Amino acid sequence: MKILRRWHRCTNRGTVASTAAGRHLTAPFGLVVLPLATASFAEVPAGFDPGPSLELREHFEHLDVTAREPMLVSDLEGALFVSGYPSRVTGKDWTVPPLLWRSDDGGKRWASVTVGESADGAQGNSDVDLAAAADGTLYFAAMGFNRETREGTHVTLGSSTDGGENWGWHMLSRTTLSDRPWIAAGDEGSAFAIWNDGAGVLFTRSPDRGATWTPPERIADSGGSSHLAIGPGGLLAVRVSPASASGNRFDAAADFVLVSEDQGGTWARRDPPARLRWDPNPDDPEGIPRWVSPLAFTPDGHLHHVWSEGDAVHYAASSDLGNTWRRGKLADADGTAFFPFLTADAEGRLAATWFVNRDSKLTVQLALLTPREGATKPSVSLAEPFTPDSWEERLDTRRASPAGEYAAAAFLKNGDIGVVTPIQDLHNARGGFSLWRFATKP
Repeated sequence: MKILRRWHRCTNRGTVASTAAGRHLTAPFGLVVLPLATASFAEVPAGFDPGPSLELREHFEHLDVTAREPMLVSDLEGALFVSGYPSRVTGKDWTVPPLLWRSDDGGKRWASVTVGESADGAQGNSDVDLAAAADGTLYFAAMGFNRETREGTHVTLGSSTDGGENWGWHMLSRTTLSDRPWIAAGDEGSAFAIWNDGAGVLFTRSPDRGATWTPPERIADSGGSSHLAIGPGGLLAVRVSPASASGNRFDAAADFVLVSEDQGGTWARRDPPARLRWDPNPDDPEGIPRWVSPLAFTPDGHLHHVWSEGDAVHYAASSDLGNTWRRGKLADADGTAFFPFLTADAEGRLAATWFVNRDSKLTVQLALLTPREGATKPSVSLAEPFTPDSWEERLDTRRASPAGEYAAAAFLKNGDIGVVTPIQDLHNARGGFSLWRFATKP
């Protein structure tokens, strides 16, 4: 978790059109369609062929408590799960169970999921991650955060083998400054997790669907746990970045990728495809906000990376686990692009998202990268950007905020791409999250 206070320039909101409201199982929800904002739209740059049209199919809102920095996964049966963390104003208790919702109708209706008791280790009021395994296991990582001292309190991992009905929890760390957990599901009941504690990045694995976890192993002695990716045959990749411990530590030299070919038994260090400027001061209005620097494996074992250089978003792929990279500019940004996210599906498609800030307007951009037989670069499809309903948590002004450090995307069972964004609006007493479903058309 990192505290950002540089969004004083984001004040305007895009146009929203509403349809008839429906009803959630336990709370009302509304259906909202296509709040378009064309300011940050970018055409496919030279070097990439345009892919199929990527269009917004549906937009659903779930109104509930605020879900900051929400994560989204789909299980093999098509059930959707969203987690997030509560308001930074009211969500000060780091011992409460973390937030989780489930939808069985593609995101139209959501039900809150009881994930267990605080006494059993179900605790968290900050960063979360979710992973769904092929064997049906759902994994949930959460951390606690002391909002008075601005320090992490713990990292905990939960697992459920029955669709979220029952949970087992393991408190992995109670070290002060514990921060940014990530979790990934492997084959044959395996799972892997990382986090940082201001003194480097730690790693653990489970061989038995989350029933037990190995003692934490320090795989980097400096830097933050920026992202975790899992590939076929035991491949793992960890992005290590300079900022860690919720912004309380900064190690300029900690800017690299760790790769493992044996499920984390051994690790090799690789250079990233670009040397980025990481700003030690999160309040610097001239800096590019950075925290998550995302990686993803495709089924062929190739490693992919997306990052922002402010006026453009860049993409790189490696067929040799980061020894060499092929680079290209993914999209120009009519504004400042920041906070990217990246995920892959079983067909080798990649979905990337990022925020764009331009003239006090905040939008989200989605790109689809589709592999092409015999081609060295994927085709690229860019959706129209959309405007999240997220604002700073203060009543004395109305300023746009990403309310998190990524816009999580996931490939859904029918091939659609889902993107989840927070609803955080104190002025209109609105909290919850939005699900945006995109589909491709030839």
